[in-house]
Amino acid sequence: MTDGSKTGASTTGARLTDGSPLRVLVTGGSGPSGIAAARALLQAGFAVFTVGSDRARIEAAAETAGGATPLVCDLGDLAAVRELHAGLGRTAGRIDGVIHLVGGWRGAQGITDQTDEDWDFLERSAVTTLRNVTRVFYDDLAASPCGRLAMVSSTSVGSPAAGVASYAAAKAAAEAWTMAVAEGFGRDSQADGAQHSAAVVIVVKALVDAGMRSKQPERKFPGYTDVEELAAAAVGLFSQTAAELNGQRLLLAPAPAGAATT
Repeated sequence: MTDGSKTGASTTGARLTDGSPLRVLVTGGSGPSGIAAARALLQAGFAVFTVGSDRARIEAAAETAGGATPLVCDLGDLAAVRELHAGLGRTAGRIDGVIHLVGGWRGAQGITDQTDEDWDFLERSAVTTLRNVTRVFYDDLAASPCGRLAMVSSTSVGSPAAGVASYAAAKAAAEAWTMAVAEGFGRDSQADGAQHSAAVVIVVKALVDAGMRSKQPERKFPGYTDVEELAAAAVGLFSQTAAELNGQRLLLAPAPAGAATT
């Protein structure tokens, strides 16, 4: 399978010009946002690999998405992520996109009751997983003619409340890391004369899916972003130029600051 490297194939839609599909890794693939993203990418013609930490859940999610390839990995473990990358390199080739949807939320009443346990959880889920995945897959994305990295953040980063201090701080750190990846892609483009890879932050207040609506039919979910809208935004990243995308914060749903789960 051709790798479509920097000096090789370009892209047409979801495929390289040699006809092979762009390969996208969806992390946090067991949840509603991961299923929606995998489904939308598959329907658009991408080859999709979806990752979760529980085999039964990720296999069920991949089937629900319509045929994504399920993979099991603890993304908080750097050695495990390296094994994941090596396995994909043997079976699929270079990865062209990473849609990072590993999330989680913890809140409190204020500053003094922000617990160490909550911080450890948030730091691992929001920051460590992103650091591991981007360090390991960076060269793949940088070499792709259409490399894309996206992570989901929260409007609470812009105006954090005391009750979500740990959550907002972890998301802010993840955003900073993503912007550093974007700067790296920018420097790479100066070296080879073409911007073809981009890292972006997708910002929402919170996410909502059909299951949440069915459980609370009376609730309006004001300002929430449907996971299907998030999925469409992920697909759309590959049809926009890297130069216009790289380093952008893409706000899907303007909303007041506050607790949010992504």
